[in-house]
Amino acid sequence: MEVYIKKLEVRWADLDPNFHVLHSRYYDYGAFCRMSFFNEHGLTPAVLLDSKIGPIIFREECFFKKEIKFGDELEVNLKLSRCNESGSRWSMTHEIWTNQELLAAVIHLDGAWLDTQRRKLATPPELFKNVLNQIPKTENFIQ
Repeated sequence: MEVYIKKLEVRWADLDPNFHVLHSRYYDYGAFCRMSFFNEHGLTPAVLLDSKIGPIIFREECFFKKEIKFGDELEVNLKLSRCNESGSRWSMTHEIWTNQELLAAVIHLDGAWLDTQRRKLATPPELFKNVLNQIPKTENFIQ
């Protein structure tokens, strides 16, 4: 897979009093894109629940480049920028594009898998690693 994109519309509830998208919504758009990819590739909520493993974010940072306004059509992509051998630790990047032409934001995040019973970091089952390996890679991907 060369690129993974989710298309979104800006909702009225996404706006702040200045009539542009709230800064926190950018992170929500990235999370929606990531979780959609996982779900579409077999890491459904039921699988996460049965495995007793879920994603956890250590750091998430957004670089805001252009305003997003009501009526803009959004495309949010997902790329894997780093992943260790076991698939237990990873980094991802999202780009948020408006109206297929302007790069509005770039989100970088570092994450891992959490054993939801023990509340400790975990090495995931092979399915998780296989799903991570299907995420398109950044040009400077590090393993």
